[in-house]
Amino acid sequence: MRTGYGEDRARHIPTHITLMPPTPVAPEQLSPLRRHLAEVAATHPRFEVLLRGTGTFRPVSDVVYVQVAQGVSSCERLERAVRAGPVSRTLDFPYHPHVTLVHDQPAPVLDRAFAELEAFTCQFTASSFRIYQHGGDEVWRRVEDYQLTG
Repeated sequence: MRTGYGEDRARHIPTHITLMPPTPVAPEQLSPLRRHLAEVAATHPRFEVLLRGTGTFRPVSDVVYVQVAQGVSSCERLERAVRAGPVSRTLDFPYHPHVTLVHDQPAPVLDRAFAELEAFTCQFTASSFRIYQHGGDEVWRRVEDYQLTG
């Protein structure tokens, strides 16, 4: 969907709801992080997510997104648990679960995405989360999936 709004880099960014922003992880932190994420997944149940309508972070950030209308509190619990592990970080902005549609594009493109997808709706069961590694080639690669079994 993002590539339709001029974001060529979006071909390498899987559609997602972020739990932790891109964060440098030292090689010696990877095993403890993976163990922590497995524990988080084992203590959190699957949950329903409803995506509906558009939102924006403008003027703070040139982003248009699909809003999480159901499942917000479950996303927030997961986000807090993930960040409480061996690789923690402070957030630049308060956590706000969403699915990015357009990022850093001209205002007319942001406006078009906001209008064209304002009636968008999608429902699914969140049954897992995934850790990615960002390569020097700007591609996000899957490292591991964690099934929500709590």
